[in-house]
Amino acid sequence: MTDALSIARDLLRCPSVTPADAGALGVLEKLLGDAGFEVHRVTFSEPGAADIDNLYARLGTDAPHITFAGHTDVVPAGDEAKWTHGAFAGDVKDGMLYGRGAVDMKGGIACSVAAVLDYLAAIGGKPKGSISFLITGDEEDIAVNGTIKLLQWAAARGEKFDHCVLGEPSNVNEIGDTIKAGRRGSQSGTIIVDGVQGHVAYPHRASNPVPDIAAIIAAVSGDPLDNGTEHFQPSNLEFTSVDVGNPAWNVIPAQARARFNIRYNDRHTRESLRALIEERVTRASGNRIKAHVVWEPSNSDAFLTQPGPFTDLVSAAIEEVTGRRPELNTGGGTSDARFITHYCPVLEFGLVGQTMHQIDERTPVSDLEKLTKIYRGVLDRYFA
Repeated sequence: MTDALSIARDLLRCPSVTPADAGALGVLEKLLGDAGFEVHRVTFSEPGAADIDNLYARLGTDAPHITFAGHTDVVPAGDEAKWTHGAFAGDVKDGMLYGRGAVDMKGGIACSVAAVLDYLAAIGGKPKGSISFLITGDEEDIAVNGTIKLLQWAAARGEKFDHCVLGEPSNVNEIGDTIKAGRRGSQSGTIIVDGVQGHVAYPHRASNPVPDIAAIIAAVSGDPLDNGTEHFQPSNLEFTSVDVGNPAWNVIPAQARARFNIRYNDRHTRESLRALIEERVTRASGNRIKAHVVWEPSNSDAFLTQPGPFTDLVSAAIEEVTGRRPELNTGGGTSDARFITHYCPVLEFGLVGQTMHQIDERTPVSDLEKLTKIYRGVLDRYFA
């Protein structure tokens, strides 16, 4: 069967917890191969990371070229005994499809495949341009052997994408309420304050880094990073851990560390943001405190797909099916759209994300049907 529900159930029955594929890409390979797509399975490697299988499939050689992107890997199920239905059973009960990945995002992939197959059947199998699928098994983990390398591989082959729809669960409450038109960037770091270890009874012989790092934390997080921009909410810095590695009650520690993460908008670049934080640390340290910042590697820059003909086209397809004009939103965490944006305009639109990563992750079957109709509407308009 090639309807979205059947495809989704086949995908859900593959326990593809990162980095395992467990047959998920094989489900798509057969469906797309049978429909005439040229299908490639590509494995990427990285020292210290698991090898990851990816899939690229294309039908047609001409422009315009629209690609549907997504990931078949999922987060662990957690305590499977707490699931009402098996995490990898693909059960349907009372109009709901249950399973890890039902929302994030095997359901979205199933809808895009079903819509494309339906569209091709209606037009005789050959689009007025090209349709492709860009599917990875490495999104939920460190994402080093997935979409970023698959895009590089495709570019080296001469592939050029005009637009992309990424089927992440973008909607907040109901299908049609939200398109993700961009994402904030993400940057992590650690502030390290060096002191002098000593006995608590002789503080004059030591230099305690604990009150010093507390003062720096207050200084760094005291003022807003910005007030937001036209399309983005304000950037925010959150401290996530403060640690001195000291199990003793009577020892002043030698060092204190404070870990933080920043979600930043398009007012900043990675470089300007780092410079801003380092300036605040330096100012708070004065001439006495010995502090510095260690930055974690980041591949998550802020980006925005500007409103225009493509956003209007997708919005019109959504409105036709749901009666709602979606909000163009840039909130939430990161996604593989941060990689795709360097190759073509990308919009994220999929299912409702309320149960993603939860016990009993699920989606209404009616939402699968609506999303399939929306993707079909996108194709009808795109190749009109």
